[in-house]
Formats: sequence, C-alpha cells, structure tokens
Amino acid sequence: MKKNNYRLGVVSVSFRQYTPQEILEETNKAGLSCIEWGSDIHAPCHDKGRLYELAALQTEYGIECSSYGTYFRLGETPIEELEDYIQAAKILGADILRLWCGTKSGEEYSEQEKQELTEQCKQAAVIASSEGVILCMECHKNTYTQRLDDALELMREIDSPNFQMYWQPFQWQTIEENLTYARVIAPFTHHIHVFQWKETQRFSLNDGIEEWQSYLREFNTPRTLLLEFMPDDKMASLSAEAKALRAIIGEKE
Repeated sequence: MKKNNYRLGVVSVSFRQYTPQEILEETNKAGLSCIEWGSDIHAPCHDKGRLYELAALQTEYGIECSSYGTYFRLGETPIEELEDYIQAAKILGADILRLWCGTKSGEEYSEQEKQELTEQCKQAAVIASSEGVILCMECHKNTYTQRLDDALELMREIDSPNFQMYWQPFQWQTIEENLTYARVIAPFTHHIHVFQWKETQRFSLNDGIEEWQSYLREFNTPRTLLLEFMPDDKMASLSAEAKALRAIIGEKE
C-alpha cells in the first residue's frame, strides 16, 4: 500500500450538533486537511450567504472542501434541483458531490423502475459533465448501489467519468464481502468514508487498523479518506480517530 498522497479529512455530518467553526477548528487541530460539508445542516444549497461564510472559514483554518455531501436522491429529488447543489459545491470549492441513488436496494426494483432510475442517472451525468463536476453515488443501505452487482451494472450503463462512486464497508457484510466490493468498484471510486462498525455497534477506528489496511490495498492509488461519525459521537474523539487513520496509511506521528 502506498503511504503518500492520501488526503485525510472528516465528514461534517459526524458533528451535526456543532457549528462549522467548531468543526473546522478541531479538524485543523487533528491534523486533517479537508472536509465534506453536509447539505442537510451545515451547508444548505439555497443559503448562499452561509456557503460563502463556510468558504471563508475554510481559508481561515487551512481546510479544503473535498466534496459536498448532498441529500439529493436520484429517482426521488427532481432533477431540476441538481443545478442548485452543483452551484453550492462550487462556492465551497468542491468539484465532487455525494449523491444517493434510488430509494431501495437494487433487487427491489421492477424493470420499469430500474429503467426510469437509469434514465435520470444519465441525465444527471450529462448535467455534471457540462458543469465540470463529478457525481459520486454512496454505497448506502436502502439505495440502488447497496449491492455490488447493481452498482457495477449502473457504472457500466452510465459509462461517464462524471458519474462515479464512493466506497465504504457495509457493516452487515463480512470483511471478505466488503473486500470484494472494494476490489471490483475501485476503478470507479473517488472518496472513501471511513468508520469501524459492526451492524449497529460502533468501535474505535484503532480496533480496525489491519482490516482497513486490507481494504485500502484493493485500491490501486491513494484516495481521499473521510472519517464519518465518531464511535461515541463526541468531538473530543476526533483526534484519536485521526491518529488511527494516519496509522492505517503508515504515517508516523
């Protein structure tokens, strides 16, 4: 595994109860370099004033915006609203947007529903291409890309560098199943959400260093690694989780 060129950061939804300034201050103290702002609390797409304030705070604390974590859901949110999210991402300095794809796992879709969702994904990819941004689907429970086969089929069907994937382990699968998903989806993957969960239980990332090193070996080049949620939801745990993240990629303190 390469030890250099990883970009390490945090997802703002890890700390919904904290202010953006508090999050950036602790992110800086933890030695992380980037943040993914969530559109639900900290960075609503229609609040231009808030977005510009965030951009200024990023500069103040020396933190880049790696991505915009939207709650735009393909197949449910009107496609006309995508432009607002793209413009918000640009204000924050990001060219990658996290989207959710669909409203249920792929095997639950009828052929007609699948066709309709695919068409909207194609529309979204065209919009992203014209705007010079990348839309990344999350491997999330109760979305079309929950299962590897569905995600891979979708990537091949859309066939666009502007329509890609995130990766994260699925806490209800085995390590071997997660390794397979990571290996196969790696060519389409930009960012990785990092956490150590087993079903509904959360653990310190320090407990999963070897497991995570095996996951990252499935990706041929370093990616942006974003801590998502603390094991205890406490801001005070960020420093230790960031230290564990650096241990995973082989960085010395």
